[in-house]
Amino acid sequence: MSRAFAPKDDPPDPPPPAYSLPDRSDPGYDAASAAALLQGARVGETASAEEATGFRWGDAALIPHVERLLADARNRGDERLEQVAGRFLRAAGTG
Repeated sequence: MSRAFAPKDDPPDPPPPAYSLPDRSDPGYDAASAAALLQGARVGETASAEEATGFRWGDAALIPHVERLLADARNRGDERLEQVAGRFLRAAGTG
């Protein structure tokens, strides 16, 4: 069989994003997790962010942190972060 008709190997899937999180006992863990979830959603990797943080999309425990991130995004004019933060808050039932 000619190589021209041989199936080509698909390139491997890129690795999921790495999230830099403090230790779970750190008081800033929830805030860092909220930021990681929004960053994951921003790049279409919500599932990997949920796995890394242990929180699910729309988790009520993260609402105050997401609200702060949303306010900061508005101040900086970061429309994409505003969009994903708004989606998170709607999923949490507050948006």
